[in-house]
Amino acid sequence: MPTSVSLLQISDDKGETTMAVATAPALTVGKIRGLQQISTARGIFTMTAMDQRGSLAELMAPGKADSVSYEALKAVKLELASTFGPISSAVLLDPLYGAAEAIAYGALPGSTGLLVAWEESGYTADGSGRLTRVERGWNVEKIKRMGASAVKLLVYYHPDEAHSAAHQQEIVRQVVADCRKYDIPAVVEAVSYGINGMKAGTAEFAAVKPDLVIRTARDLCPLGFDVFKAEFPADLNFEHDERKMADWCRQIDAACPQPWVILSAGVDIDLFRKQVEMACGNGASGFLAGRAIWKDGVRISDAQQRQHWLQTEGVANLKSCIALAEHYATPWTAKIGRSLPELAGVKEGWLERYAEA
Repeated sequence: MPTSVSLLQISDDKGETTMAVATAPALTVGKIRGLQQISTARGIFTMTAMDQRGSLAELMAPGKADSVSYEALKAVKLELASTFGPISSAVLLDPLYGAAEAIAYGALPGSTGLLVAWEESGYTADGSGRLTRVERGWNVEKIKRMGASAVKLLVYYHPDEAHSAAHQQEIVRQVVADCRKYDIPAVVEAVSYGINGMKAGTAEFAAVKPDLVIRTARDLCPLGFDVFKAEFPADLNFEHDERKMADWCRQIDAACPQPWVILSAGVDIDLFRKQVEMACGNGASGFLAGRAIWKDGVRISDAQQRQHWLQTEGVANLKSCIALAEHYATPWTAKIGRSLPELAGVKEGWLERYAEA
C-alpha cells in the first residue's frame, strides 16, 4: 500500500536536532469518507466523547460506581448524545451502554459522525504496566458493521516501561491492520502515567509530562493510524509559560504524519479552552473531549435539572471550544498535505484495484 511521508524532528539530550522519516498509510476511500463524517465541512474535528464507563458511573454516584445500573448509564448517554450530537462533528461512544443505544433510540442525528471504542474500560493492574484490554467479543469488523465512522483505541503509555510499551505498540498495530482491512479510520488515544510511585496531578509529574507526551507521540504516531488523540503536553495547574507550551505542541505536530486532536482528561472547562487554543494554534486539527464539557451536569441526580444544565451550560461549553477550534485549527486535509484523489488512487481502473486490496 502506498504511504504518505513526513519529516520528524528528533532532539537528543544535548538539544541537537536530526530528521527522521515517519510514514502513515495512504488514505483509502473508506477512510476518507470516515474522516469526512467525523469532521466539519472545513475539515476541523469538533468531537464530543461520551464513551466513559467506570469514570462516568463514579461521577453519577461517587464512591458507589458499582451500584449504577445499565439503565441509568444508558439514560445519561442518550441525554449526552441528543444534547451534543447535533452540534458536534462527531461523538465517541462505547459498545456497552451508548453506541447501539444512541442509534436505536434516535438520540444521534444521522448527520453526526460516530466513533466507537474498541478497548475495554480500564487496564491491567497486575504489575505488568497499564496494558490495554479489548472488550470481549468486540472487534473492528463489528464496529464497521454497525455503521460507525471510525474506530477509537485508548492506550496507556509510558515510553520507559519497555514491556508494556511493546505490548501497547502491538495492539496499536493490530487496530491499524484491522482498520486497513475494513477501510475505516483508526483513532488512537494515548494517556501517560507515572511510574516508581509518581502520581499524575502532582508537581513532580507535571515536570516530566511534556517529555512523556512528546516521546509517546514519537513512538506511536509512525505506526500508521489515521488520527492521534493527544494529551495536552503540560499541566496548566503548574505550567504557565505559553512559549514553552506552544513549542511542545509543535513538537507533537512534528511527530505526527497524521492529523491530531487534543483530549480534555476531565480538566475544568476554563483550562480546556486554553488547551484548545494553544494546541490548535500550533498544529492540532481540533479536539475530542468529554468530561471537561459535561462532567458538572452528569453529577446532577435530578433528570430535569441535569437536562437543563446540559442544554444550557454544557452546550455553551462545547460551543466555546468549537469557536476556538474553527478559528485556530489546521484542517485535517491541510495536515495530510496531498490531494485526496491522489491519496486514494481514484482514477480509471480504481474499482479493480480496490476489489483486490
